Amino acid sequence: MANIMGLMKQAAELKSKMESMQAELDQIEVEGSAGGNLVTIKINAKGEMKSVFIDPSLMKVDEKEVVEDLIVAAHADARRKAETLVQEKVQALTGGLPIPPGMKLF
Repeated sequence: MANIMGLMKQAAELKSKMESMQAELDQIEVEGSAGGNLVTIKINAKGEMKSVFIDPSLMKVDEKEVVEDLIVAAHADARRKAETLVQEKVQALTGGLPIPPGMKLF
């Protein structure tokens, strides 16, 4: 019975830490870029886009498709960085406990 109580206490502590981490992830910004920094995107660690920078040299009608592709590439770059950051924070939080593949914590 003592083991169950200890596990319940650990679960409650982990839940509290996870909630704190989720709030922290709203504040962390990650930057992704494409085209040699011609397009830069900032997202928070949850993947919500916060800003987009497009170099003025791309602002030509005939460059429309290039700009669109660079925005997608910059977002993908930022997203990968954010996912890596979240994985590192979750590992630190859970003390290396294995999380089943596909289990989303956020």
